[in-house]
Amino acid sequence: MSLPEIQSVNDLTLALKQVVERSFRSVDVEGEVSRPNQSTSGHIYFTLKDDRAQLPCVIWRSTAQRNTIKLEHGQQIIVHGDIQVYPPHGKYQMIVSTVRQAGVGALQAAFEKLKAKLETEGLFRHDRKKQLPRYPRTIGIVTSATSAAVQDIISTMETRYPLAWLRIFHASVQGANAAPELVEGMKWFSREENQPDIVIIGRGGGSLEDLWPFNEEAVARAIYDCPVPVISAVGHETDFSISDFVADVRAATPTQSVAIAAPDINELRYQVDDLSAALHKTIRERISRKKERVMHIGQTYALQAVRQKIQLQKQKTIQLETRANTALERLISNRKHKLETLHQRLISNDPDRTLKQGYTRIWQDEVWIKRKSDLKPGKPVEIQWKDGRAEANSKS
Repeated sequence: MSLPEIQSVNDLTLALKQVVERSFRSVDVEGEVSRPNQSTSGHIYFTLKDDRAQLPCVIWRSTAQRNTIKLEHGQQIIVHGDIQVYPPHGKYQMIVSTVRQAGVGALQAAFEKLKAKLETEGLFRHDRKKQLPRYPRTIGIVTSATSAAVQDIISTMETRYPLAWLRIFHASVQGANAAPELVEGMKWFSREENQPDIVIIGRGGGSLEDLWPFNEEAVARAIYDCPVPVISAVGHETDFSISDFVADVRAATPTQSVAIAAPDINELRYQVDDLSAALHKTIRERISRKKERVMHIGQTYALQAVRQKIQLQKQKTIQLETRANTALERLISNRKHKLETLHQRLISNDPDRTLKQGYTRIWQDEVWIKRKSDLKPGKPVEIQWKDGRAEANSKS
């Protein structure tokens, strides 16, 4: 292209625009995302950079709606599109049509390398995996407290097993801070005073880079060192992470982790009803068998012989009781007759009987004077009749 010796800024810029836009169509560029920003109109503006240069980029709203990757500051990506020159500002930018994650091959290689290392050390051994409790009372959850995954866990648990108490440790699930926060969450639940019955660690689906914190060695070792059973629930059913291999149980999704961690309370109700019915049936059958056994024993010759012996002993007892009652009545009658005879004798020996017949009795010093020799001369005496006493003098 030939240009005049002297040209305007606009002319030069338009010439550059033609050259650049014609020469750099459908190009792929790899770099680090810097300060992504979505405008109110829906367009996404960001800078793609490396350690020596920067490239302004824009994703138009129609393209952004089809884009499945959420751009974050510091993310390594590969963009495809056209270079465009904007004459009013004298700047160029890339019009991005597609975005894909960079370094997937390297991440996959790092995944396989760490997996082989930890497997060699025995972190994946099945004989060291802990058994999940059948009826957990407390379940710890290590994930983002604002994520859709934790909301799914909470709502599913409320429906499936509302008896469990959920304790959530908030941790980032992607980005530079995710792995350290996930480790801290596992360590927090590992402390004796904070230990639940089960720990669920995980997040929803995403790209390999999004899920990468769950492939970090520090997270894997924190799961391995946890003294309580751990369920790894990372991504979708087709996603596998190092956390899945080292955990005691893998759940395909966060929602499925609830089904693994706790029983269905409705199924428990049915089981209780079935067991109760079976128990009542067993008790009724046992009682029926025992009744039949008793009736059978009652008809045996041995029991009939025992009954006869009991009846004979009963008759003997009645006879002995009759004899004893007769002997007792005879004894009581004899004793009564003797008492009556003694009573009659005591009446006939009444010392006052002679007084009643008109005789008297002489007393001196409260002594009954029965002979003359017992009388003391000169001392007063008393004469007793049946109706009283009177004092008299004694001369001799």
